[in-house]
Amino acid sequence: MIYRHHIAPPRAFTQFSHDLIRHPRLSSDAVRLLTWQLSLPDGAREPLSRTAERARIGACAFTRAKRQLKEEGFVHERRLQGPGGHWITQQLVSNVPLSDAEAAKILARMPVPVPDAPVSPQLVPSARVPAAGAPTPWPADGHPKKDPGENTSHRPAEPEREPEPAPEATETPEAARALVAALPHLSPDLRRIPRGMHDELARLISRWLAAGHTPTTVRTHILRGLPDDGTPVHRPGGLLRYLLRDVPPAPTPTSSVPAAEQPTPARPSSRLAALRECEGDHVQATLFRPTGDETLCRRCLTPPPAGARV
Repeated sequence: MIYRHHIAPPRAFTQFSHDLIRHPRLSSDAVRLLTWQLSLPDGAREPLSRTAERARIGACAFTRAKRQLKEEGFVHERRLQGPGGHWITQQLVSNVPLSDAEAAKILARMPVPVPDAPVSPQLVPSARVPAAGAPTPWPADGHPKKDPGENTSHRPAEPEREPEPAPEATETPEAARALVAALPHLSPDLRRIPRGMHDELARLISRWLAAGHTPTTVRTHILRGLPDDGTPVHRPGGLLRYLLRDVPPAPTPTSSVPAAEQPTPARPSSRLAALRECEGDHVQATLFRPTGDETLCRRCLTPPPAGARV
């Protein structure tokens, strides 16, 4: 039997709804990240990544917690171009779930920060009626106590969800293996992928290829999933496993669909918008920054010196 004794703090405290603390789809890291942000004083400029560092939340755990908060409507983000062409990320944190339309109205009233400001001020909206439904108790079957000598890098991101059966190694096409081998050249954040995870990542990529996605689509999806706020990627293999775990439907040809009904293409990230894939003869996909309308990289355009082996 458990007995509880409460002593109200005389100062420096924050009231939270029980629905937030007992939220069934928020992990402990997500709740800690959100409550920490809501406890900051009005007008605080601390970004979520800095809060995660102060709360000692790792990179992969921070990525999962931020994704959960965004999915449940507690965190909203938008990127806009401020004075001098600088791109700025605005983050909105709320103590109740907000829809995209509600968050857009609040962010629209925010002034654009100066270029040297890290992020826009954080706002806490006024209280509103919480989401419908009775509070659900937190599940008791979480991760076991972590052993310092135990390797937990391959544990599933969400313990309550059973992992999907992976295809057999014999079904992994060579295109997927070649794409995994080229990932370290795609971004500096992916240079330390463990060799032991190459087969697993190749099986995940093969599911994308089997669903009709092209290697360019897979590379674009990975680049969009990398952090663009300077957060270091300490476990690139785990991040890639998370990004490739769910396979979305492959885009269908839109030639027969009226222009008014065609979906708006996703906007590429800032690091990908200025790059182009070389159409020359390369063993692996090669991205380069064009200066005009050229379709070949500088290496393909420059003839080899006389006597050099091709």
